[in-house]
Amino acid sequence: MDGTEFDQIVAFLAAVDHQGFTAAEQALGRDGSILSRRVTALEKRLGVRLLERTTRRIAMTEAGDAYYRRMRLALQTMGEIERETADAAPSIRGLLRLSLPSTFGRMWIAPILPQFLSAYPDLAVETRYEDRYVDLVAESFDVAIRIGELGDSRLIARKLASTRRLLCASPDYLAARGNPSSPGELALHDCLGFVRLASHPVWHLHDGTRSAPIRISGPLMTDDADSLIRAAVAGLGIAMVSDWLAGPELRNGELISVLPGWTVAADEAVYVVHPSAHLVPAKTRAFVDWLAGKMAEAPWSEGPGMLFGLAPS
Repeated sequence: MDGTEFDQIVAFLAAVDHQGFTAAEQALGRDGSILSRRVTALEKRLGVRLLERTTRRIAMTEAGDAYYRRMRLALQTMGEIERETADAAPSIRGLLRLSLPSTFGRMWIAPILPQFLSAYPDLAVETRYEDRYVDLVAESFDVAIRIGELGDSRLIARKLASTRRLLCASPDYLAARGNPSSPGELALHDCLGFVRLASHPVWHLHDGTRSAPIRISGPLMTDDADSLIRAAVAGLGIAMVSDWLAGPELRNGELISVLPGWTVAADEAVYVVHPSAHLVPAKTRAFVDWLAGKMAEAPWSEGPGMLFGLAPS
């Protein structure tokens, strides 16, 4: 197989994975029309139609589906063979690509990465901080951190720590407006909303036997978690946030828990995920094991830097 033939295969797989040439163009950084021409050349070389195309979508033919499944497996096997061979080296080396949630990654992963790099001097790390759902396989990431539900069955997941959502506000706000004693009293308060929450603008509260859906209103609705914390600390209102986000402020007294007897939702968890359970690269195993050790106890429950051995800020 020469380079041209391989490029044709990659174009076909990307078009199927991303359900079209436009999305494949964005994922690969290649012009969509070039990718389309490569797939056409592949079909001509094989003598069979692999994709049915319309102006809005593509669909695999029966032959295309069989070719996709076997070629995807073949490329995965090739990648595993290469990683296994590379892992035979006496030390952990190379490039480790990490996909991290923006705020969580900056708060809890970025401060400790220098320790990991010091332990593995032949390894380099590339981090991407973004809140979109990254396709690790298609975008060639080695490891990702995921919070909440896991939707990709192709990935191997390891739970790092439990996390939950809670209500909190600043002491000044509560001194001025009072501390609500029941969910219904939240209607009398300024509430700060996180618009990326699936149920927004409704908070679903539970006390073990009862449920209370509360429609909130207030001076700030945002899609940025850090902005939500800063607004709560400034006394703008009551916020619903994850404990990993508000842990430092709750510990130092800038925020106080509100309605602690009521839970906001079912407990969630933080996971480290990576592709394939077979022939996992040594660099991936090293990072996953190291990070699991660092988060054996949720660091946000102890305040910033306590578990990681960093000096308090």
